[in-house]
Amino acid sequence: MNAIRSRSGRPTLLAVAALAAVVTGCGGGGDAALADGQREAASAKQPVEIVSFGANAVSIWNEIAFNTTLVPSSPAGVTPSERASGPDVATVQLAVYDAVMAIAGTHRPFAIKPSTPAAGASMEAAAIEAAYRMLKGLFPSRGDKYEAAYAAGIGDLPDSDAKTRGMAIGAEVAAGMLALRANDGRETVLPPYVPGTLPGQFVPSGPNLVGRLTPIIKPFTTTSNSQFRAGPPPALNSAGYAADLNEVKAIAGTTSTVRTAEQTEVARFFTEPPGTWNWRNRVRFATASQSLADNARITAMLEIAVVDALGACFDTKYHYNYWRPTSAIRLADTDGNPATEADLAWTPFVPTPNHPEYPAAHGCNDGAIAEVIRSFYGTKKVRFAFDSTVTGTTHHYESTDDLVHDSRNGRVWGGMHFRNSTIIGSEMGKDVAKWVAKNYFRPVE
Repeated sequence: MNAIRSRSGRPTLLAVAALAAVVTGCGGGGDAALADGQREAASAKQPVEIVSFGANAVSIWNEIAFNTTLVPSSPAGVTPSERASGPDVATVQLAVYDAVMAIAGTHRPFAIKPSTPAAGASMEAAAIEAAYRMLKGLFPSRGDKYEAAYAAGIGDLPDSDAKTRGMAIGAEVAAGMLALRANDGRETVLPPYVPGTLPGQFVPSGPNLVGRLTPIIKPFTTTSNSQFRAGPPPALNSAGYAADLNEVKAIAGTTSTVRTAEQTEVARFFTEPPGTWNWRNRVRFATASQSLADNARITAMLEIAVVDALGACFDTKYHYNYWRPTSAIRLADTDGNPATEADLAWTPFVPTPNHPEYPAAHGCNDGAIAEVIRSFYGTKKVRFAFDSTVTGTTHHYESTDDLVHDSRNGRVWGGMHFRNSTIIGSEMGKDVAKWVAKNYFRPVE
């Protein structure tokens, strides 16, 4: 990957040393150890640098889970990518977290507290067994994705009572988690989508809509996917709407003369398929501590916050069915706004996803990621890097805010979203992640 300037505008600062004490110390207690203000003050002079301590049972099986879900298997009326989605990986990760925490005992379980005695049990064995049993229960016909890894991973651990007890804990937790998440709505057969015909209403670009099933899936932590539903998008005759439309129109068209090379790169950076881009960049945090318990906790928090944020996001999308910039610009003569002007030939320079515009899903996703990182380490001043296989570049961030700002710009500069939608989306993701951190994954008191 080729490095570029940091998203904060300052020269890129590469991670050159592992701040193990800072990372482990911040990761161990979360916001419960100190109030938010105290933690921010304590971290003010020393940013947290994310570096890898190498693959571990959490990161390895998070990757195996992700690869297992990639095989298309969808109910009628749903695009293949939806059935192979985040909720499966999240469910696996919750089992890993509960199995590890049953032994570590530092934080509350998410849902399953096994009866198997934990004293002296192997966390690695518990994590491997929990992930394996989850995948076997969720995807029994995909053993080629996980059987060999299980035999190798569990086989590498020396035979002992610790291993046997860890395996028993993992198996017990997996059984409980499978039961908890059974019949979560993903097998729902949806009726045909009926597009709107009025100005402001979404016009699909093809038959396979993305994300229709997402609001149907039972959330993990929120009371419903509508709990964090955003208010309505801007009125078509408002000044804010006109400003947003004209920004996208000027900068994101295929023939734009004002878009810079850097803006083009940022827009393309965020066009890698979301599932792959999200997982590959999130998994960095699964290796950022020498503590397996810390790695299990932040990985579970990231997976769950993202899934529930996207549940809220797509609930809002399909509630309002707001049109994309492509339709809005081409049909601007119908919006009743004197500050907009139609351009029938306007086309965004990167493809637009086939789902309603408001709010931006990347905003929901990246807002949730940023807030989980902030809450876990107790500060926004976390240095980390995300990359993209589309551009072959790496973006180095000085704070969690930098990721959010980068994501917002990318979706506007690419022509997929209006500015307001990216702001609302990232705020929704932040709010959901705050809910997750406040109500789950808390230290044992």
